[in-house]
Amino acid sequence: MVTFLISIVALVVGYLLYGRFVAKIFGVDPAATTPAKRLADGIDYQELPMWRVFLIQLLNIAGLGPIFGAILGALYGPAAYIWIVLGCIFMGGAHDFFSGFASMRNDGMSLPHLVGKYLGTGARRAMIFFTIVLLLFVGVVFTNGPAELMKSICGNVFAHAGGSSSFVATVLTSLNFWLVVIFAYYLLSTILPIGKIIGKIYPFFGVALLFMVVGVGAALICKSFAGTLVLPELSVESFKNFHSDSEHNILFPMLFIVISCGAISGFHATQSPLMARCLGNERLSRPIFYGAMIAEGGIALIWATAAIAYFHGPEGLNAAADAGMTPAMMVNTICSDWLGIVGATLAMLGVVICPITSADTAFRGMRLILADALGFPQYTLKKRLELTLPIFVVAVFLSRIDFAVIWKYFGIGNQILATITLWTGAAFLASRKKEHWLMSIPALFLTDVCVSYFLLAPNKAGGLGISNHSLGYVVGAFVAVAIFTLFLRKIRRQESE
Repeated sequence: MVTFLISIVALVVGYLLYGRFVAKIFGVDPAATTPAKRLADGIDYQELPMWRVFLIQLLNIAGLGPIFGAILGALYGPAAYIWIVLGCIFMGGAHDFFSGFASMRNDGMSLPHLVGKYLGTGARRAMIFFTIVLLLFVGVVFTNGPAELMKSICGNVFAHAGGSSSFVATVLTSLNFWLVVIFAYYLLSTILPIGKIIGKIYPFFGVALLFMVVGVGAALICKSFAGTLVLPELSVESFKNFHSDSEHNILFPMLFIVISCGAISGFHATQSPLMARCLGNERLSRPIFYGAMIAEGGIALIWATAAIAYFHGPEGLNAAADAGMTPAMMVNTICSDWLGIVGATLAMLGVVICPITSADTAFRGMRLILADALGFPQYTLKKRLELTLPIFVVAVFLSRIDFAVIWKYFGIGNQILATITLWTGAAFLASRKKEHWLMSIPALFLTDVCVSYFLLAPNKAGGLGISNHSLGYVVGAFVAVAIFTLFLRKIRRQESE
């Protein structure tokens, strides 16, 4: 309980202190005219109330990562707390703030074009392709996942009500039915003005997410005080790798890839520009971009703690995973046991909403990135459909393919994107003669993580699987320092010109 509460407090203090410091370094100007006002088109550039933008931003970035990723990260033990807290405050929060703030300062520019502006044309072209592929995977996988969950929820409800053999039950427990419904929603949310569907329906989605977070978090605290649940504590003895297959799942760098959305995620940088086009004042950057990341870290803390506590420690959690329990099964079990059938249904809806509200804006982000890259105007519905329909044709086709192998590469791809975004942020600050270390030090660390992962991760997880861990660590550190040195030389050269 002590570790959990200290971690939550640390996130809040980090937002209040370091978040304010980040905003000061980047130079937030409340008097500046934002793209939402200057370029308003009623479609993508549309000023929305702060509370609505915050909910959209949080739901955009909070896919299954801070839930499933946190549970998988908890397999490594309480050390996951350190990465979630420090990663959120010093890396993820600054990363998300930059991607949103820099976009505002550049007329709502999408991530690939921000990278191109500060790292060069070659980087922009590579990022357009890389980002579109990543977003396509997010959109497709976050279609199948929610469809499976909705099928299960409806099956549980009808089974409890005793009407599982009716026609309605047959339809609502059909995977194809939910795939059609979810894809239809994604299409509408991609082509319609942001205030028509996303801006209106997200508050209701937010209520479900809030219920899930508060319900599970309150159950954790109440059961701990009642003595019926023992929450994990971080100590010298528990600061080790608890993973049952620790030989192939080494603490560094695997933990830093498994827990991405709960600490830092490149996917967030593709989403922040969407909200950069909807903010009416730059002073809202900190609560929207940095604040949403801190809130997501809180979600990750709750689910990492719930998983370890429910299964009586990291050893029990690993035993359950080895026995075949997936994160989805664990979430369902925990919610059903702690919240009852009604509470579990509402909580599971909150879990379903997380991937849906990331995939819909992933498709929308793809449309905007392609529009920027092709110089394709988006003022009319016809133009938006011309760009969107081909995307959905590909997505529907890919949704019928087994993504088990491809998805294993998503985690590292996500952190590579975050690394590139951090280096872009460092270049952004350096170009303004600001303290670039705010972004370059996290970029240095994450570069080391990614290179080490490529060298040490098992082949089935997308790495080379070399057995000499020391060599992997040395090479990872060498590459990271080399890139950092090249970055510093580039800065000095620019300053001397």
